[in-house]
Amino acid sequence: MNTNDFDYELPKHLIAQTPLKQRSASKLLVLDKDTGQISHKHFTDITDYLKKGDVLVLNNTKVIPCRLIGKKIDTDATIELLLLKDLGNDEWQCLSKPYRRLHIGSKIKFSDDLTAQVITKKEEGIVIVKLIYQGILMEILDKLGQMPLPPYIHEKLQDKDRYQTVYAKTLGSAAAPTAGLHFTKELLKKINDMGVIITYITLHVGLGTFRSVETDDLTKHVMHSEYYEITKETADILNKATKENRRIIAVGTTTTRTLESIKSKYGTYKPVKESTNIFIYPGYKFKAIDCLITNFHLPKSTLIMLVSALAGKDNIMKSYKEAIKNEYRFFSFGDAMFIKSDKKNEVLE
Repeated sequence: MNTNDFDYELPKHLIAQTPLKQRSASKLLVLDKDTGQISHKHFTDITDYLKKGDVLVLNNTKVIPCRLIGKKIDTDATIELLLLKDLGNDEWQCLSKPYRRLHIGSKIKFSDDLTAQVITKKEEGIVIVKLIYQGILMEILDKLGQMPLPPYIHEKLQDKDRYQTVYAKTLGSAAAPTAGLHFTKELLKKINDMGVIITYITLHVGLGTFRSVETDDLTKHVMHSEYYEITKETADILNKATKENRRIIAVGTTTTRTLESIKSKYGTYKPVKESTNIFIYPGYKFKAIDCLITNFHLPKSTLIMLVSALAGKDNIMKSYKEAIKNEYRFFSFGDAMFIKSDKKNEVLE
């Protein structure tokens, strides 16, 4: 299977640079994966496609303001670090820029309260640093750090909270689970009042979000692992829904990868805290989810491959073409898509 099969042309003006004033004001493209039918709606219409007994699963990870800009102590060169993963003992895996200016032992000063020292250099811009600081690290990051917006967003984010979901709880992500950005507390209450069961998992989004598929043969692509956890309460809810043949609806590809990882590994849902590097592409048989709320994804990305596995590549490419024609906003701050089905897990080639 060729990576170029998942390419498409997107006019630059459709890449959303800022969030809408109202979270739930975004457009919603509804794709029936069983029939290929496409409908154009607004995100608040999502309630028309949910029913009592459905389980809506959201990722409650919280983004760390982990983009730091400082000065290399010996040369005064400007260095940017993106903290990706807490390795413990104040050591962090980071994406660095410019990578070539850093060496083992290099020190970068961000403020009087925070300095980083490079202890290991890896490939593809990755370094391991030791953070040296005074006070509480998360408070320092909240003060100094910027939100780690994707490189295709060039506008300054005026409100940090707009790159967090309203239900964000567990700090640890280097990127937002963006499908969840469309929900408001009011909309979630309305969904809950309908009899839809809302539950949460946690997956901390890491390096994989910032890496495109570079191999022509997509099956040769290696995913980076990301930490996730699921509670007993959520596992019980999902097992009961599965037993009773009720739909499980994932909000976002991060939630999808978490649920599919657990079900693939254990055959059931159980409370676990571990990591996954699952790569879902066409031919994969879904074991966990029935429907998916998601955004529009980058060309040739692992995420467009995942949604193609769920809905069928032809359906997805047709939907993206329709979205472009109808001036949908794309990517992190863009509009939403609901891949619906009234059938249980089926793979489409």
